Amino acid sequence: MLACSSFAHAQNKKEPLKWGMDATGGAPYIFDNNTKGFEVELAAYIAKELGRVSEPFNGDWSKLPELLKNQAIHIVLNGYEYSDQFTKQASIPYYIYRLTAVVNAKNDTIRSWEDLRVSKDGKKKRVGVLTGSAAERYMSGEFGDDIELLEYEDVANTYQLVANGGLDASVQDNPAATYYLTEDAAKAKSLRRIPDSRSQGFYVILTREEDTQLRQDVNAALRKCIEDGTLEKILRKYGIWTEDQERLLHRRTKSWDDVAAEEAVAPTAPINWTLALKLLLYAAGMTVLLAVVAMPLATIIGLIVAELRLYGPRWLSYLLTIYVEVLRGTPLLLQLWVLYYLLPDLLPAYREFSKQTELIGILGLALNYSASQAEHFRGAFQNLPRGQSEAALSLGMTKWTVIRRILAPQAIRSAIPSVTNDFVAMFKDTAVCSVIAVRELTKQYNTLYNNHRDNILELAAITAVLYLLMSYPLSIVARVIERKTKSTT
Repeated sequence: MLACSSFAHAQNKKEPLKWGMDATGGAPYIFDNNTKGFEVELAAYIAKELGRVSEPFNGDWSKLPELLKNQAIHIVLNGYEYSDQFTKQASIPYYIYRLTAVVNAKNDTIRSWEDLRVSKDGKKKRVGVLTGSAAERYMSGEFGDDIELLEYEDVANTYQLVANGGLDASVQDNPAATYYLTEDAAKAKSLRRIPDSRSQGFYVILTREEDTQLRQDVNAALRKCIEDGTLEKILRKYGIWTEDQERLLHRRTKSWDDVAAEEAVAPTAPINWTLALKLLLYAAGMTVLLAVVAMPLATIIGLIVAELRLYGPRWLSYLLTIYVEVLRGTPLLLQLWVLYYLLPDLLPAYREFSKQTELIGILGLALNYSASQAEHFRGAFQNLPRGQSEAALSLGMTKWTVIRRILAPQAIRSAIPSVTNDFVAMFKDTAVCSVIAVRELTKQYNTLYNNHRDNILELAAITAVLYLLMSYPLSIVARVIERKTKSTT
């Protein structure tokens, strides 16, 4: 109660109107460092009507309602699609969208929505959507297993994948599609719209459920914006005014119950716990696969890098030092972005491989962790008594024989505790692979959460338990190995 009253008190003092948005959404919503976009102008209009100043607050798009709940922001204004999960929080509509499918301009095999289904050769089309969006729900429900549905965190990179052949199509709300097909010259040449947009819906502003007065004030501002023609002017400025928007004037006085009935807004289906558990278990299996395959690769690469840095030619040692420092000094997220989004544009021969998102995830994890493994092994080698190698060399062994048969076995044994600890950490870092549409455990949790926000606690608890069941046994093994290693040294 104290938090609520202080929040309301802050509003009464007319502090800036903090509106939640995700800057990665890009044009025409919000772009140029949050200074342009039809929602930037709409937020400024609403704030002015409320006697306040507009202040954008950047966050993850699918988690903006959580920022609202935590009182970090006052409203959510960023292409949020109405569903009955938001009935008690939603403003009147400020845009009527439709889903638009976009394909590569050179792809003549996809001319209609039905062409997205499995082709005669049994190959599934790869279709990209925004995580937690209406497009994800529609494509999942209407096409199911007939397509390979991939979820991404932003629109621009998804269209880039369509442009370079990494995806067969992308389904997004029509404002984004219209912008990239008309205003973005580079992408306009390489993208083509499929006729017949589908599944209309509404953009709404979200408030906290208990902020009744704020919601009424926002609605009043939106009605004025619609009635005085300002909204139409803003939408036309960004090239996204459509005939559908004519109905906003009629809908501005309707309750959401009336709008849902007239527009045939489908209610959100209750969560199917049997299916949800099945999906989470499958995603947990993907998490295990990523870690179990990537860690041995990282260990092998790390061992080779450590040996060559210590015992190889000096020029190679310098290069491998750069390799280690670059991988240790940059985040895994950036490295995955380079492997998945950047390299296919630079290396056309790499594009086909980049379509295997699981393999890209394994490669990214292996390379990232190989740097830390290299440092573990380098330290282990340097801690070995110098006399061992000198004695072996005096007996006529070659340098690499000494390394292989005498030094490496001891270094490996000494580094095992550090390696197993990294293995435990990798299980959690597999979550980063969600940015390249790998459906591991965190990705699957986010998908279920976005479609069933009322069940967040149960879903979070199940996901946490699954991570614990995967990582805790490894933690025990790591401690046992560490004790045994210390007892033998």
